[in-house]
Amino acid sequence: MQSVDFRIDLQARRSGFTLLETVIAIGVLAVLLTGFLVVFTPAADGIRKSLNVQQADRLVSALETELIAGRNVMAAGEIPFDNALKRIKESSEVANALFVYQYRGDLTQTPRTDKTLPPIVSITGKVAGKDYVVVPMMRARADTELANDLKAIEGPLFLVKCKQLFFQGGTLVMDTRPDGVRQLLDPKTGTGVSESVFKQKEAVIPFAAEFYSLPANTLNYLSSADFTKRFAAKNPVFTRNLAVRM
Repeated sequence: MQSVDFRIDLQARRSGFTLLETVIAIGVLAVLLTGFLVVFTPAADGIRKSLNVQQADRLVSALETELIAGRNVMAAGEIPFDNALKRIKESSEVANALFVYQYRGDLTQTPRTDKTLPPIVSITGKVAGKDYVVVPMMRARADTELANDLKAIEGPLFLVKCKQLFFQGGTLVMDTRPDGVRQLLDPKTGTGVSESVFKQKEAVIPFAAEFYSLPANTLNYLSSADFTKRFAAKNPVFTRNLAVRM
């Protein structure tokens, strides 16, 4: 009877793991996880960046439309080219930052004074295409409707900086002056000119639109120190060369 008990106890001991075996297994697992992160983290970052590029690309048309024929500009009877010049110059200032995004527009409500659909915050029980539609939009930081749109935003919010393009040595290059510099450049020479002189000499203004992905899409974030710091970033996720004609 005693020998049977001994064999049972011996089998029980053999069925478990020693402390040394457990430590070795944990070490091997840690090495494998480290290798996994080294290999797949850059790939995951690349996928996220690719998705941001695709989303930003869809919003280029909203940027072009607003710069060329802004809603408020057309309503006031102003010249769209003048509005585009103003937007391009001021987009390098935090207070006048430009944003592009998509929001849910309410198809059942009367359009706002700027002719855009009012946002719909909750879509519970709503039908896409019938009750609401996703609308691409560009607004400036000071636009009072920006806060309302952000409550119904779909997807990421992008900051857009417009940098003038000019010819240098026969090649079109981007304006690299610090943010906040507002003087226009002569596209043929790259030298600074006044707005009145620019409009007399040029019928087109080429520029590069730099898209920066933001980590938050709330009005509080756009008023934070972190946004001001990110505004100075030099690593856009997407850049598109565009032009506005007079």
